[in-house]
Amino acid sequence: MLYVIYVLAGLGAGVVTGLAGLSAAVVITPLLASLCGWASYDAVTVALAADVLASLLTAYTYYKNKNIDLKNGMFVAITAFLGTVVGSYSGYLFSQSQPDGLGYISMATTISLGIKFLAQPITKGHNAKSGSADIGAKKTVLAMFLGCGIGWVCGFTGSGGGILMLTVFTLVLGYNLKVAVGTSTMIMTLVALTGTVSHVTMGAVMNYLPMLIVIACCIFGAWISARFANKCEIKKLNRVVGICLFILGTVTISIKLFL
Repeated sequence: MLYVIYVLAGLGAGVVTGLAGLSAAVVITPLLASLCGWASYDAVTVALAADVLASLLTAYTYYKNKNIDLKNGMFVAITAFLGTVVGSYSGYLFSQSQPDGLGYISMATTISLGIKFLAQPITKGHNAKSGSADIGAKKTVLAMFLGCGIGWVCGFTGSGGGILMLTVFTLVLGYNLKVAVGTSTMIMTLVALTGTVSHVTMGAVMNYLPMLIVIACCIFGAWISARFANKCEIKKLNRVVGICLFILGTVTISIKLFL
């Protein structure tokens, strides 16, 4: 039964990464922590490791469809990298005093993300080519500052980075959903890699076979869903992701609380 959960966790994580650029941790961390009894810090480590390849593959798919702004994305990536290192250390300290805390935070994040997509779908914005030319220096600096904070959140909880990146790229830089997803997954590749190395260095327990199963399924789910997302109508995309996240978060936190 545990291995069935590993497969479902990986597939689900890949789907939300490919569809909306969300961190794989919004699926993997709650499932491993609530259903499999993993320590939250170890579950976050596996989620970040899965995020590296899933985000990379997703970003490449969006890049082929011209839905990535490489220039501004790399500026934000630099500050996000620094924030992730600090966040990973903060998460380690927190996990020592509150072993289940990161798991609950991730579950609550999942529910809030689902509500956000349903209540406030991202339907407007410009494409990568026109946006890169129109964005001023002040907006770029603001995006870099926010990227540092997002990196901290991702390093601390292993989740939240994707949706926060979407917020920066849609509200601050004004991109449409697809460009925001593509650019955020490009950045999340670096952020997740930094977080993974930091977590392992700080003593996370590595369960190699479950980790490989989760990562392989996550990559497959990301590949399929990213191809679908680049052809899907934006309103429908918001609806699908919102419903999936809300159900997932509600189920996992209910199991954790009542079983």
